Amino acid sequence: MTELMITPVILCGGAGTRLWPVSRKSYPKQFSPLMGQSSLFQQTVSRVQADGFARPLIVTGDQFRFIVVEQLAQNRVDPAAILVEPSARNTAAAILSAALWLAARDTNALLLVLPSDHVIPDDAEFRKAVQAGRPAAQAGQIVTFGITPTRAETGYGYLELDVPSAPNTPVALRSFVEKPDAATAQILLESGRHLWNAGIFLASAKSLIAAFADHAPDMLPDAQAAVDGAVADLGLTRLASAPWERLRDISVDYAIMEHAKGLMAVPYAGRWSDLGGWEAVWLESGPDASGNVTTGGAIQMDCTDTLLRSDSDRMAVVGIGLSNMIVVAMPDAVLVADKSRAQDVKAAVEALKSAGTIQATEFPRDHRPWGWFESLTLGTRFQVKRICVKPGGALSLQSHHHRAEHWIVVEGTARVTIGDTVRLLSENESVYVPLGAVHRLENPGKVPVMMIEVQTGTYLGEDDIQRYDDIYARS
Repeated sequence: MTELMITPVILCGGAGTRLWPVSRKSYPKQFSPLMGQSSLFQQTVSRVQADGFARPLIVTGDQFRFIVVEQLAQNRVDPAAILVEPSARNTAAAILSAALWLAARDTNALLLVLPSDHVIPDDAEFRKAVQAGRPAAQAGQIVTFGITPTRAETGYGYLELDVPSAPNTPVALRSFVEKPDAATAQILLESGRHLWNAGIFLASAKSLIAAFADHAPDMLPDAQAAVDGAVADLGLTRLASAPWERLRDISVDYAIMEHAKGLMAVPYAGRWSDLGGWEAVWLESGPDASGNVTTGGAIQMDCTDTLLRSDSDRMAVVGIGLSNMIVVAMPDAVLVADKSRAQDVKAAVEALKSAGTIQATEFPRDHRPWGWFESLTLGTRFQVKRICVKPGGALSLQSHHHRAEHWIVVEGTARVTIGDTVRLLSENESVYVPLGAVHRLENPGKVPVMMIEVQTGTYLGEDDIQRYDDIYARS
């Protein structure tokens, strides 16, 4: 049988609130460098850049599309496509739309469905497991990958095998098991027939579509209409909104996997984590002899079993005599928690939301298609921002009703439009943008433009903007 190329389908949704404050709704954990210098999404992409794998297909939300494009460019990866979901609809809709999109190009296409926020340190060993599942997938079966458990974990679902199996050896899957209590988890660990459910699947496009036809037929017409009605937009593919909104918000496990027959599972014995909370980050970061992990500008004195992390070059974190603690500092928020309460972070985020606290969902650095900005200080009638415009980036041609702006270039060369005047602004030069003036900032060079913006006025919200022209087609 001819070996088909495997198309990785990388899912980039989810908020990851258990890893607040580093992970937030506007910039979730898969895009953050939680483990190492690159993001979890970039590590996932790199994991499948090898012989036997086609260009990845990315499925992401509208609010993350430019982050995905930027991080793929940093990885120097040209994707097969980036499918943009009009709204969050869980994994069933995302996977079905990817299968339909690929089937229109090759009905025998093989999909490797991957979450974008998992840690798998040994890429080569993971690829061996995938190749072990290839024959079954090419034969029409759906293959899932399970992690050989190392402890009685209550935070994961489990896969029940027909018989115990060695790593990288496919075996029939008997059932899916919901997250167990501690006593049940211990029984599952000792059985030798249970794996942690990693949420990773390998199957042909036509096998997945057939499974939806059998077990979730109501989803097929709208998913097909969303794919058929998709439109190209700045190099991305936007799924049609109206049929997409009619799709059920349901996971692929509940929609088809728990009902499908003849599934196979491949045990993977290498290290793996879905980084479901700060305790998992502490564990995967490799604690020292005293059980401590320090990251960024953090130091510890006489601490044990503690994670100290600073994600800001302006924030030093010092721990003295701490035990079993999680301390995570951002420029605008600090988390301090007992490690045993790490899963309660999600509830804390909900409490912050209820209180109307902006830090609950918004990241201090706001990523835009042209670069990013962050607020350095905010007071009555003024705000100071740091702005980075990437090479070739351009803010929209715009005006403001309630604020004026002062721009100071500190790195690079900017092209500035104010009314009918266009000029270049170099390092250490500044310009004033009067209230109501039509203006634009562009980076025509090959290095990023770094700029300080001082806003003054009666209202400084991001919605005080009137756009006249935008290369990114924003309204």
